[in-house]
Amino acid sequence: MRGLYSSKTKIRHQIFTEIARLAYEGDIEKEMDDLPYKILPGEIATYRDSIFLERAIVGERLRVAMGLPLRNISEHAPISKGVEASLIEEKYYEPPLINIIKFACNSCPEKRVIVTEGCQGCLEHPCQEVCPKQAIHMENGRSVIDQEKCIKCGKCLESCPYNAIIKQERPCAKACGMNAIHSDEYGRAEIDYDKCVSCGMCLVSCPFSAIVDKGQIYQTIMALKSDTPVYAIVAPAVAGQFEPELKNTQLRGAFKALGFTDIKEVAVGADLCTIEEAKDFMKEVPEKIPFMGTSCCPAWSVMAKKTVPQLANCISMALTPMVLTARLLKQEEPDCKIVFVGPCAAKKLEASRKSVRSYVDFVLTFEEVKGMFDAKGVDFASLPEEEPLTQASSDGRGFAVSGGVAAAVVKAVKRMDPYREVKVVSANGLQECKKMLMAAKAGKYNGYLLEGMACPGGCIAGAGTVQTVKKAGVALEKMKKEASFEECMDTSFGGELEKLEEL
Repeated sequence: MRGLYSSKTKIRHQIFTEIARLAYEGDIEKEMDDLPYKILPGEIATYRDSIFLERAIVGERLRVAMGLPLRNISEHAPISKGVEASLIEEKYYEPPLINIIKFACNSCPEKRVIVTEGCQGCLEHPCQEVCPKQAIHMENGRSVIDQEKCIKCGKCLESCPYNAIIKQERPCAKACGMNAIHSDEYGRAEIDYDKCVSCGMCLVSCPFSAIVDKGQIYQTIMALKSDTPVYAIVAPAVAGQFEPELKNTQLRGAFKALGFTDIKEVAVGADLCTIEEAKDFMKEVPEKIPFMGTSCCPAWSVMAKKTVPQLANCISMALTPMVLTARLLKQEEPDCKIVFVGPCAAKKLEASRKSVRSYVDFVLTFEEVKGMFDAKGVDFASLPEEEPLTQASSDGRGFAVSGGVAAAVVKAVKRMDPYREVKVVSANGLQECKKMLMAAKAGKYNGYLLEGMACPGGCIAGAGTVQTVKKAGVALEKMKKEASFEECMDTSFGGELEKLEEL
């Protein structure tokens, strides 16, 4: 659960901090195998039945944080096996991005409806009466569900006057809008990578912390220690992520303390994306395509193309704000390296595409950067306050919340053509996005602009965030008010867009 500090959060933070510490000052080849004992000292288990199991899981988490694959459970191998390949200052991780540590999985039941001790064995027993499969009978004065007959319709839940019947679902599978998670032969969770879009919702939903995503913390820090200038481009969802310790006016100083040359706003790229999508919508809908879907959320756009490939051309071809911002920087300084810092696991996958990898060198989540701050010992209180980030518009910063992209595009269209009507429908969470897409396929949204976001609430609820969605939303609204200008159609941005189109 995002924003809730728990044992799961603590262990993830320790992993990121230790990997970053070794990158800054340690010898990972010598120390990596000892890290589970440093992170989990002593002889008594804290979180599971066995301290040995706890350390084995931490070992796999360390490997994944380095971009390495999980070890084969049936073979003996040190934690550091193959680590030499990742000790570089270039992008590195072995796919897949999202992984399940099988011996950390609790083998949760996929879906079941069960009667709890709250059952009173009432005379009316409405649960029996409404069951369409006669799957409920009475035993010893209590209702019992025949799991072989039960179709999990939920009618018995709704009818019980005591709320004594509950539906249990595997949390990771429930959170997956692609139905990409099922059980292996031992009942453990397994990912169907043909369906998975790496949104990371399973990762944040697993209460046993058995699901992990691969990282590039070590490789990023190696680049920071080199002579190459390295820029951090931060997503609009950065608002409030490191507060109250770190103010918006201290962001630049904090990232420079990590070794970055400077920090830039991805909301600048969002402004450019707004213009491009507005132009595309006006030119193509409905003359060439029945509707247009926004492109900034990679998990949503990949889901749309996987689910309804025949409508792939209806998803905007506009580059995402991350890529547009990176291209602008590479124009100015071709030999620099660029690190996208944001809330999103799927951005790691996007940055690995052939068309993107030459612009975005690394991707880090806010959670991973927080580990870097602690490893480097950055004292936020001692950082001087500078001018806040003021390069982007409030519309560009609004990309971080559900509905923000569509609102910005509509405003841009209205500026170009005040008489153009733009109908909009937005969805957040891949399950809702899929419903929206199916309705569009059926012709219900012809002429519409469709905004899809994989994370419920938008980017401020991404898998790599630190704050609660509510706090992040409040901080974002404050940051939007600090925007330097409101006109995202400013001529300077139009000029930058033309330069990019010439490349």
